[in-house]
Amino acid sequence: MAVDIVKNDLSASTHGRGILVAATATLGTTIHTSRAVSSAGQFDEVWIWAVNTSASSVKLTIEYGGATSPNDHIEFTLLAENGLYLMIPGLLMRNSQVITAFAGTANVIVLHGFVNELG
Repeated sequence: MAVDIVKNDLSASTHGRGILVAATATLGTTIHTSRAVSSAGQFDEVWIWAVNTSASSVKLTIEYGGATSPNDHIEFTLLAENGLYLMIPGLLMRNSQVITAFAGTANVIVLHGFVNELG
């Protein structure tokens, strides 16, 4: 059986551009809201990379579908000016769940990515 796949930008992105993480605490900056589907086999496959533009290391927390710690948190400390880090490697999401993010320093982390809409 063939699977329909449509590639889209993250819902908070403007024309595929990076999303600046402004928040420094929960509830973070909105990154993506998944499609409002509930059928088996219909998901958003989410891919997100992060870059730290600061001259110092900065901790990033991605709130994946909720703000409950530790269940919904993906935490990583990004080295200063060190390129892109893969943060979300194709994890699945659906039912209008929201991905948000906050960082130890405002306005220095930029998130890039896309969503494969499956089904």
